[in-house]
Amino acid sequence: MGRSTTVIRGRDPQATPRWRSGFHADEVIQRVRPREDLGYIANPHRGTTTFQRFNGDKLNPGLTWDDKKGPIVFKPFDGNLTNRRYPDTTLSYCRWLWTTLEPEKGQFRWDIIDGALKAGRARGQTVQMRVQPFIGQNIPTWYWENPKPKPPTVEVEHNDPRYLKHFGDMIRAFGERYDGHPDLEAFDIAYGGHCGETGGDATPETARKLVDVYLKSFKRTRLISMLGTHGGQYAAKHAHVGWRADCFGDLHLGGEGIVPKGLNWNHMYDIYAQLVHTSGIADRWKTAPVTLETCWTVGYWHQHGWDIDWILAQGLKYHTSVFMPKSSFIPEEWREKIAAFDRKLGYRFVVRQVRLPLEASPGKPIGVDAWIENVGVAPLYHDYGVALRFKQGRNVTVVPLAADPRTWLPGDGIIDERIVFPKSLRRGEVEIEIGIIDRESQVPRVSFANRGRNEDRWQPLTKMDVL
Repeated sequence: MGRSTTVIRGRDPQATPRWRSGFHADEVIQRVRPREDLGYIANPHRGTTTFQRFNGDKLNPGLTWDDKKGPIVFKPFDGNLTNRRYPDTTLSYCRWLWTTLEPEKGQFRWDIIDGALKAGRARGQTVQMRVQPFIGQNIPTWYWENPKPKPPTVEVEHNDPRYLKHFGDMIRAFGERYDGHPDLEAFDIAYGGHCGETGGDATPETARKLVDVYLKSFKRTRLISMLGTHGGQYAAKHAHVGWRADCFGDLHLGGEGIVPKGLNWNHMYDIYAQLVHTSGIADRWKTAPVTLETCWTVGYWHQHGWDIDWILAQGLKYHTSVFMPKSSFIPEEWREKIAAFDRKLGYRFVVRQVRLPLEASPGKPIGVDAWIENVGVAPLYHDYGVALRFKQGRNVTVVPLAADPRTWLPGDGIIDERIVFPKSLRRGEVEIEIGIIDRESQVPRVSFANRGRNEDRWQPLTKMDVL
């Protein structure tokens, strides 16, 4: 697209509307290049999460955290979303013991889950959840009483048909009530073992049966499997299931007297790269999200002098979308490093250029040519659309495009389409904006990483003349 060889309708250059006064009278197209925004953007489905709490809540004291105590009481929101010594976030991560959510067989504490989802919505967060089978020997009391088997000395026997039935019943009930809930970000496939992370003593056959319970119970809500378990290996066959790794960042030193210092086993060197490769999920990030949970806390890393730059680079290498540092403080010296890491997590779309005509007639086709760059490390996994909004005072028309932002992997996304210039437009000027929208409501859900965006997430582009 370039210059026309004819004058547009013989227009006098002196009469050119002010907004296009910089264009030659013979020009027929315009290029729009919004400036990039390099700051934090509160976009959904990506970034750092709070843990067992929500935006504005106090952090865990010191280097501590608590796996057992998911939130059960939800104080009224006071309007404060500030996270002191912690990143801003649109995600919360909560997990509860099975015995907390089902204290009696078939009697579920859905009030807890409802409260968490409501609290998340009030704080601008969706909530990723996990039901933990047990920590220690915290299996529900009723599990041992009816009928009354002998409790294990270490943990429950996962291959017992009773476990498959009763824990499976819990997951089925959860899915029946919450699958597809708009505030439920994702649900962990935590089928066995301490915290639901290790799989316990479940055989590969048992693990498959338990994972199938999750797959059948959650058709709309995203599932996240556990790296390094039999169930995670089985779940890896399903392209829509994401994966998570616990103990991210572990560079602990030790082994003196056994191996030379610094050459001991740890998660970062001995687990993640190998398991991602052998599990066949190296490219899973293209279709489903990756979550990393810290080993200990970031403050613990700092206390032990671990290489934060190398750790975070490894996290980006796995195309991570979600980072969970347990709502423990971020050391001041590392605040900007963590903030920069957070800005790269998941997707981050920058409008580099949009080309449009300078003028058009209602009801006539026009070309829309855009270059969107994803400067994040992963795609957007939710089925949102892309649209242009045309505004003339109170006259507002949204025109969906065919582009699918889920296809915008890190790098360049190109839009090259023809649409019909809205018939509702009248002669004069029209303002044009671009947005990533919920397909049903046509309300933007994702902000572009450009300056000047509106509070309603529409990104202003330019004007056009309506003939």
